[in-house]
Amino acid sequence: MSKKQEGSGIDRKLHDPVQDKLSPISPLDLSKAKGISDLLRGMADTAFTGRQLGEAVDVLEAMARDKDCFVVMTLAGAMTVAKQGLIICDLIDKGLVNAVVSTGALMAHGLVEATGCNHYRYDPRMNDVELYEAGYNRVYDTLEPEQNLDHVELVMEEVLGKWDPQQIMCSWKLNRAIGEHLKNHAKGRGILKSAYQKNVPVFVPAFTDSEMGLDVALNNRMRARDGKPQLRYDPFLDLNYFAETLLQQKKLGILTIGGGVPRNWAQQFGPYCELRVRRAGEDVPLKRYHYGVRICPEPVYWGGLSGSPYSEAISWGKFVPPDEGGRFGEVFIDATVGLPIMCAAVFERLGKGYKKTISKARH
Repeated sequence: MSKKQEGSGIDRKLHDPVQDKLSPISPLDLSKAKGISDLLRGMADTAFTGRQLGEAVDVLEAMARDKDCFVVMTLAGAMTVAKQGLIICDLIDKGLVNAVVSTGALMAHGLVEATGCNHYRYDPRMNDVELYEAGYNRVYDTLEPEQNLDHVELVMEEVLGKWDPQQIMCSWKLNRAIGEHLKNHAKGRGILKSAYQKNVPVFVPAFTDSEMGLDVALNNRMRARDGKPQLRYDPFLDLNYFAETLLQQKKLGILTIGGGVPRNWAQQFGPYCELRVRRAGEDVPLKRYHYGVRICPEPVYWGGLSGSPYSEAISWGKFVPPDEGGRFGEVFIDATVGLPIMCAAVFERLGKGYKKTISKARH
């Protein structure tokens, strides 16, 4: 045979995929799907986003069934404006989610819903200037009337009016106080109401970047005008309380919607523990997340945290590698599509009687 030329092919030795123990995929047979759980099991054996969705459901179910796993849910994006709030309530009420890390805007819009106000459909024929003049704030295809936020401010005024100025404020303490107010005064369901009832702390790392943060700032300005003591806010109370809560747990999981500050803030727990040991000389366990499920359409090649895969986070000491027992599911899809489908499938598998009890935070 003549000498092989550069760039030429080879005489391949074809392998047997069965002997190589490759996993076959299967046609999706809808006639065998008796419910959404079966549908997602079938999708796990297909390809592309369907496979991602099916496999992520399996990981979420494993998190739910692991009695030692404390689950942190991180939320970014307008999920409450998009009317996904009751799903989050369900996750909290069933004990599947044990702590929440969120944007402040998401909690503020959820407070709108929990106090009986509505969001409305946007008609593309509407003019944004006219919407502004009429007090209709647009979130893509949905409208948030400004009067809703005025109503939220009245709720915040009641809660802040009872706050002891000697007690330093942080987001989880304030959200707990709001949840207690909702329990006593709101008939409907709401994320902060469920969180209060189930003793689930809700953290808002970028608190001042929200309607609720502006309400606290405005309240302090009125206090200054009236000669009353200011309310003090310390975000490091959140950071350390979150860390101490997670350090009490045997195993950790994270369910992430979107990305942004909530995802990074929750995931930096592992590096924070490492720095406390390496730089501060403390004796704390080097804990990492064992499970991870995320729904976010952002691609990895943009370089942002929201699109970064769990494999990248392993290099930062945030997650347990698969070889050591880590399990992850990542779905590149709109969360208003992915979250309802995934949760419906998991709830169906777990059954109506499912309630998970795990060590909670001490308030």
